[in-house]
Amino acid sequence: MAPKFGTSGLRGLVTELTPDLVADHIRAFVAACPMGSGLWVGRDLRASSPDLAGVVIGAAQGMGLAVTDCGAVPTPALALAAMQAGAAAVMVTGSHIPADRNGLKFYTPTGEITKAHEAAILAHLGTAPRGSGPAPVLAGSVGANWVTRYVTGFGAQALSGLRIGIWAHSAVSRDLLAEAMAALGAECVSIGRLETFLPVDTEAVSATARADLAAWAPGFDAIISTDGDGDRPLLTDGTGAVIPGDILGQITAASLGAAIVVTPVSSNSGAEASGAFVQVIRTKIGSPFVIAAMEEAGGPVVGYEANGGFLLGFDATGPAGPLPALMTRDSLLPLVTVLAEARKAGGLPALLAAQPPRFTATDRLEETPPEVTAPFLAQMIDNPDTMLSALSETEITRDLTDGLRISLASGRVLHLRPSGNAPEFRLYTEAESPEAATALLAQLRSFVAQALRA
Repeated sequence: MAPKFGTSGLRGLVTELTPDLVADHIRAFVAACPMGSGLWVGRDLRASSPDLAGVVIGAAQGMGLAVTDCGAVPTPALALAAMQAGAAAVMVTGSHIPADRNGLKFYTPTGEITKAHEAAILAHLGTAPRGSGPAPVLAGSVGANWVTRYVTGFGAQALSGLRIGIWAHSAVSRDLLAEAMAALGAECVSIGRLETFLPVDTEAVSATARADLAAWAPGFDAIISTDGDGDRPLLTDGTGAVIPGDILGQITAASLGAAIVVTPVSSNSGAEASGAFVQVIRTKIGSPFVIAAMEEAGGPVVGYEANGGFLLGFDATGPAGPLPALMTRDSLLPLVTVLAEARKAGGLPALLAAQPPRFTATDRLEETPPEVTAPFLAQMIDNPDTMLSALSETEITRDLTDGLRISLASGRVLHLRPSGNAPEFRLYTEAESPEAATALLAQLRSFVAQALRA
């Protein structure tokens, strides 16, 4: 699949992310978008990321910019530091996709690029260099700044008494997660650390990873982790069962006193069912769509996605201090908030039991290119009867905001859509229990896999 520029920036196979292609997109970004005081550059722990970061830095210098090299840091930590410095930023990361792929995420001094910025960048491809800028400056406090934000907001004893496992794998956030948990009073232990890159999708955690988490869980109150670049959280309970990201989002939103929630159609309907919010706004999947709706709504608004990434759209107050707005996907805020709320509630089981009984399950069919999935999705939109018959379900309503989302007579939900940034086909289900959602997902995956093979 050729490199593609869209909702999550530029992504593609490492072999196709050539220096010329990457430099062209950086020059276009500089020409099309506000840069403020310069450009801050970070990267994840993929083997290809250091070289790509070097290309980014060189191209930005060639546009005359002052560049700050932040090294290996989580995406939200980079975005936070750059915004505080009034600078733009580029994160070299492929997020949760396999190691043979990589990408770039773009930020203006006010946060993630918008859909309008995307169009402007594409229109400026082919921009010529402007002249050499100064030598890059190294920044060493970016990660510590991210951790301090949550110690200030929650206090040094917010997680006192909790024993937390840190699933390190190859997440660039792994050491900072441990620092944050310790600074908030928890005892923490690193587990599953890897030196080779492992793609972890917090929205579709693999069966192998779930088995590992369950095996590691005894003795811990919870296990935490993130995806590769640290903007999407993963949290398990004391049995190692993964808590869906949209449940983390609705708990965090309520705890922070948000009045308006913006979330994609792939998130469960717990936000509406809770009655905790004045308004719940649904969007297409992708943080640019969430951000656009948050900006339009204004006021005490937050956004979250089914992958758990949380966007704070107003200056909130934590239990111990201020939590300024951060309009980019963050993993640490929902992890800390939910753990702190669980501690007050008497544990994660009690906190989760108080949530509306709406549960999602997700999966993906990898290596399924658009030329295969697009005709199938069009067929299902035109006539889903064969699929519904195979699942013993009946359609009530449908939503075409992003792919095909069908509300069923059983009260359950099916959702099918192609990934916007990888050759994958995404599957989602919602039901009254985790077991029911998982069982329905297994049936749906079996049907779709067989249909795509045919």
